[in-house]
Parts: sequence; C-alpha cells; structure tokens
Amino acid sequence: MEYGLFGIGDMTVDPNTGTTPSTTEKIRSLGRIARHAEEVGFDVFALGEHHNPPFISSSQTTLLASVAAQTSTITLSISTTLITTNDPVKIAEDFATLQHLAGPRVDIMLGRGNAGPVYEWFGQNVANGIPLAIENYALLRRLWSEQDVTWSGQFRTPLRGFTSMPRPLDDVPPFVWHGSIRSPEIAEQAAFYGDGFFVNNLFMTIHYFTQFVDFYRERFVAHGHGTADEAMVGVGARSSPSRNRRMHCERSRPITIRAPSSPLPGPSSRRSNRRASTSAVPPRWSTRCSPGGPSSVRTSVTSSASRSPALPRPRCIASSTSSAATFFPR
Repeated sequence: MEYGLFGIGDMTVDPNTGTTPSTTEKIRSLGRIARHAEEVGFDVFALGEHHNPPFISSSQTTLLASVAAQTSTITLSISTTLITTNDPVKIAEDFATLQHLAGPRVDIMLGRGNAGPVYEWFGQNVANGIPLAIENYALLRRLWSEQDVTWSGQFRTPLRGFTSMPRPLDDVPPFVWHGSIRSPEIAEQAAFYGDGFFVNNLFMTIHYFTQFVDFYRERFVAHGHGTADEAMVGVGARSSPSRNRRMHCERSRPITIRAPSSPLPGPSSRRSNRRASTSAVPPRWSTRCSPGGPSSVRTSVTSSASRSPALPRPRCIASSTSSAATFFPR
C-alpha cells in the first residue's frame, strides 16, 4: 500500500493568515510541499489540471519538472491530465520529457474533467467525452510503444509516419491510471489495457464507488491480466490527521469553508454536462463489496497513488468472452 498527496493548484486563502498567496508564491510553494511530503514518507505527489480561475495548474509537466528538481524519490503523478481535450501527441512528448528529467518515478492519471466548458475552450464537444477518451488513449499508447506511427481517427488530423520525441525513458512509458467517478466505460478501459483504476472517493458514498472497483477487478481478470488482487486500484480521500474529532473539525473547517469552486456558466450548462457524460450502471455490476485485499488497494491521503514496483507491466490481452473488448482500438 502506498500513500500520496495531491493538490489541484487552487489559490486558497491561508486559514492561518487570512491572506491569499500570489500566483508566483503558489507556484513556487509546490516544490516546498513536495519536499516535505517526501521527507515525512509520502510515496506520491500529484497535481491536477485546471484552466480556469482560481487554479494555477494548467501546465502540469512544467510544474512537475520544477518539483522533480527539488525532490529525489517521491513518485510524481497527475490527478488528472485531461485525455479528452489535450492532444495525445503533446501528452506523449511532455511526459516522456518529464521522465528524462525526473527518472522512472513518473505516473500519469487520465481523466475526462468535471467542467463542461473546458471542452469548448479546446475545440471539443462535451457530448464526445467518452469517445474522445477512448480514441485519444489508443493513440497515446501507440505513440509511446511504436515509431513511424500512421494513424487516422475521428477527432484529430491523421498521422503519417510520425515518431514522438523524446522516446519514453528506457522505452518504458509512465504507468497509467484511469480516473473516474461516474463512467463504467472508463473502468472497462482501464481493465482492458491492464492499467490502474482510480476512484476519487470525495463526492459519493463508499458503496457507490465499490461498484466501480468490483467491476474493474472483474473485467481485469476477464481480460487476462491476472487475479483480482493484482488489479491496481487507487482511492482518493480527504484527510486531516488529528488526535480526535474535535481537533479535526477545528483544523479542517477553515480550509473547507474557503475551498474554491470552479466558476462555471449557469446551471443549464452543468446539467447538460451531466446528461452528456453520466452513464447508467450496467446490470452485470455487483452490488456486493468483495475487497481484493491490501495488496491491491492504493490508498491516498487527499488523494493519488502509484504502482507497485514488484508488479510486471501488464500487457493488453483481448478477451474472447466479452464483446466489450471490441469497444477499444488496439
């Protein structure tokens, strides 16, 4: 089990001073926070992606490159990179570059985002969220594993004999997590490729997310990647370590009260985002909690996780028992 610390780069009022740090102070503080996390024994430091106020984390790999120069052992990860609105070519190049700067301690977590307007900002349609995630990741895998890639798809211009540079460090790309809070298609995608699956357990009940984890583990086994215990699960949680409940409330209340929210357009836009991206729970889902044991669960404090070095990098094996396997390009 590994513990990680992640942030989203929000410009939050300091509850101790009542002041808000400047953009420069916030950006430069990330290295100090990561160093401290490394010193006290955290395994992972992760940073989210946002492109709107009050966040400063729009250029994740730039920020993590600075953090890499100030740390030595802690795994550097993303929580999350928007696979739907970022160009897979740029993701492949940026994270391979980060690997060469930081060494083999780089992970990546892919997500679709929780703000509908971000799709428009990058020329996409929120209604295409799932197809974009599927197509873009299939291309990203090829860019990391192949040279002279010739490819065509629905959402970007074709590639002809393209080689992404630099190549991944030692020809081993970053370990990939697929983050989701509402889409079983993403759990299936993670299981199909043998990647990690991350649930950000902040907004719904444990029972709700147990369904996603059980489904992912079931599909991981069905696709031939190993046992349910070997499936890589990350869990996000908010935590404020304290001696007792009263102290916890006293410490966390000022931060929670001042926590920023994304300034989005009106309620109609948010409702359309939910309509476009929320999927019904498949009838084959199990509603029982069948934990796979501590060896398969990655728990994070204020979220994020990383891979177990002892586990071999899983390979993609198509399953003849499920038609869902045809949902993902090879």
